[in-house]
Amino acid sequence: ALPEKKMVFKGLVTNKEDTNKLVLTPLIRYPLLGGSALITFEKAEVAQRIIEVKEHMVELSYGEELEELDRCRVRVQAAPVDILLPSALEMRLTQNSRSILVSDLPSLGISEEALLDKLELFFSKTKNGGGEVESREFLDNSGQVVLTFVQDGVAELLIARGHIQVSVGKGKHKLKISPCMSGDITNLQLQPSRCPRTVLLSGIPDVLGEEPMRDALEIHFQKASRGGGEVDTLAYVPAGQQGVAVFMEDTG
Repeated sequence: ALPEKKMVFKGLVTNKEDTNKLVLTPLIRYPLLGGSALITFEKAEVAQRIIEVKEHMVELSYGEELEELDRCRVRVQAAPVDILLPSALEMRLTQNSRSILVSDLPSLGISEEALLDKLELFFSKTKNGGGEVESREFLDNSGQVVLTFVQDGVAELLIARGHIQVSVGKGKHKLKISPCMSGDITNLQLQPSRCPRTVLLSGIPDVLGEEPMRDALEIHFQKASRGGGEVDTLAYVPAGQQGVAVFMEDTG
């Protein structure tokens, strides 16, 4: 039996439930048919009032094309916007044996393609611990680059180093080298979610140009006397056309 000894723990304490979890950032693409519009208000209660009314008469006499008309109105329908969001996601992760993930890239004021050329030139040299580069790719919205080598073993040695000094531009920069992981979705569960501040307007006739119609809709729905309020964004697709709206996480 070992004697008792007092010890001081200086590590970090984390909740076991928080480990091995993936944080999802919604980026939903929503098809928008012709003769419809998506209007997002600054306040959710305004959107709810517009939806409860269901049908709205919108004056078009604001448009320059119809100045000679005293009163011209169109009838549009208002409905909520329901989208599907992931509620649970399970992935099987595998490490790519010939790829590395390069991060902590410097801001040099050059194009992504030019930076990729400089990285490929550096990592293709054996004296820098690299080898022939098969492909290179900038990851969207991450500021990271994936480099894939032709030969096995090159990526493994670079990953073991963890960091590497790279001559880019006029100076040297310390870049982080990490394993490149790829994942396959093994289980995905979705749940319906209603956009609290966005309203779908449909049944909009093709009687005005795109810009005058957008202005007429915004003027109408921002008036408090008609139950509206301050408009954050408005996207309008004229009849005969199609569009795609992108919904992102509401951080407001």
